[in-house]
Amino acid sequence: MRKVVISLLLISFVVVYSFINIASETNGETKTELLTESNYDVDKAPDFTLTSTDGKKIKLSNYKGKIVILDFWATWCGPCRIGIPDLIEIQKEYKDKVVVIGISLDQDRTLKDVIPFIKEYKINYPVVYGTEQVVIDYGYIEAIPTTFILDAKRNIVDKFIGLVPKSSYVNKIKSLLKGKS
Repeated sequence: MRKVVISLLLISFVVVYSFINIASETNGETKTELLTESNYDVDKAPDFTLTSTDGKKIKLSNYKGKIVILDFWATWCGPCRIGIPDLIEIQKEYKDKVVVIGISLDQDRTLKDVIPFIKEYKINYPVVYGTEQVVIDYGYIEAIPTTFILDAKRNIVDKFIGLVPKSSYVNKIKSLLKGKS
């Protein structure tokens, strides 16, 4: 049993190391450094321009002055499906002060499901198609849902991995609106 566990760990390391090398290759130069809190600015959310499901370009920096919830998700993700109604309610309740942006990580065979999913769930916030670059920029999203809360100055003030109760979002929003982070 111990040999199996060690073998699985070694295989996992090789796969992750290979992904890092492939994902970070630029201009023929390979950067093998994994982004961690110690080697990138975790306080400021990286800007992006992504295409929304209705073909518009959504730029994060256009939301300066609002609290932003970035939700990395996919249509096939069970916990994402459970959490999306809470994000819809938050968008309704705080529409003047908060914007939720859904970043769909659907690819290939499930990409066609995104727009019907938005209609079925009546999603009331922008949904954009994620790219490999945005996944890298946000520290290599390893699980979904992964959600970031940004303050009005685009600072990352919280990060959640997995399903999060609505109250966790609301408490953080209320804290930010009162001027506390």
